[in-house]
Amino acid sequence: MTSVQPPAVELSADQARRIALRAQGFLGAPDRRSGVPGVLRHLGAVQLDTISVLARSHELIPYARLGAVGRRTVEEAYWSGGRAFEYWSHAACILPVEEWPHFAFRRRAYRSRPQWSHDLPAGAYDTVIKQLTAEGPLTATELGGAKNGGEWWDWSASKVAVERALMYGEVVCTERRGWKRVYDLAERALPDTVLHDDLDDAECLRRLVALAGQSLGVGTRADIADYHRLKGEQFDAVVADSGLVPVAVEGWSKPAWADPAALASEPRGRHRTTLLSPFDSLVWERARTERIFGFAHRLEAYVPKQKRVHGYFAMPLLAGGRLQGRVDPAREGTTLIARQVSLAGAKTVAPMAQALVEAASWVGCTDVRLERVDAPELRGPLAAEIGRLLA
Repeated sequence: MTSVQPPAVELSADQARRIALRAQGFLGAPDRRSGVPGVLRHLGAVQLDTISVLARSHELIPYARLGAVGRRTVEEAYWSGGRAFEYWSHAACILPVEEWPHFAFRRRAYRSRPQWSHDLPAGAYDTVIKQLTAEGPLTATELGGAKNGGEWWDWSASKVAVERALMYGEVVCTERRGWKRVYDLAERALPDTVLHDDLDDAECLRRLVALAGQSLGVGTRADIADYHRLKGEQFDAVVADSGLVPVAVEGWSKPAWADPAALASEPRGRHRTTLLSPFDSLVWERARTERIFGFAHRLEAYVPKQKRVHGYFAMPLLAGGRLQGRVDPAREGTTLIARQVSLAGAKTVAPMAQALVEAASWVGCTDVRLERVDAPELRGPLAAEIGRLLA
C-alpha cells in the first residue's frame, strides 16, 4: 500500500457529503448549457446496463442531474458528433472520446491476456476486420449473427472476434442501435488527435486517478480505484503524482484524497430532488454509499424474487442532499406504478411524491399508482400529495 502523506485538510462528514454531491452534479444549479455532453465529461463515465424500467440507466443519469431532458436528445448527445465511445471502465461505460488514449493501458493488458472465456476461432478475427473495412459500421447480427443458437453466452465466431477486437482497440463501439453495439474500425471512427496508444501505463493511470478524484470530489483508495476499476496497487503507484490532496474525513477510518478544486470553495447551492438509477455513479460503491449517506444500497434485480427486500430495480430517492428512501418502479401503459416504496419518515413524503410525478411525466406517464408502502401510515399522505401534484 502507498505511503500516505499527513493530511493537509480535515473535513467534517457533512463537508465530505456535500463535496461528493457537488462533484457528482447534485448540488448547485445544473449547467444546462453544456447539457448531456457536459454531464458525461463531468462524470467521466456513464454506465450502461440492459435493464430498462422507467428508462435505461444511461438515460437516467443525465435526467437525475438536468431534469426532463428529452430521451432522444440524450441518445443523440452520446452517440452523434464523435463525442463518445463505449469501453470497459467501471463496467461497460460511455466515455468521453478525449479519454481514449488513457485506456491504452487496459487495451495493452487485454492484448497480452493469456486466457479468455471464449476461444477465438481460427480466421474469425481477420474476417471481421475485412468485413468492417469493406462495409462500414455493423452490428454483430450484421456481421453474421451474435449467437450460435445456444445459451446467451454461446457467442458466434464473429461475435467472439469483434468483441476481442473491441477490447484490443482495433474496433470501437460508437453507438448503440436498438441496444445492439455498432462496431467500426477505430481508425475510421475516432479523431486522429486521440487515435494513439503511446501513453505509458503510469501516464494513463495518473489521468484516470485524477479524473476519478474530480468526479468523486473526495474518496478513499478503494473509492477512487473502483471508479474506473483500477487495482489498489495501480492507484498506489500514481496517487502521489495525480494532483489529489490527502485529507482526513470525520468518521472515515481510512485515508482519503480530494480534488483540490473541490476544496477551493464551500459546496453550497440547491439540492436536486430525484430518483437515482441503481447504476448511478453517486452510489456505485456500496461501502462508500453507506459511509457517506448511511444508506444500504443493493441492486436486487439478480436476487431471487422471494429474497428481495426492496424490489427488482429499487431506485434511491435523493432529496435535501441525503438518500431518504427508495421506490421499485414499473410502467403499465401511461401509468407509473410504484410497486414498493420505502420512506425515511413523514418528511420524505413530499419529495418522494415530487420525484415520482416528475419521473412519470418524463417517461410519458400521466398517472402514478401506489402498490406497497413499507410504512402503511404514510400511504395516505403520499397518495394525497401525488394526487395534488398530478392535478
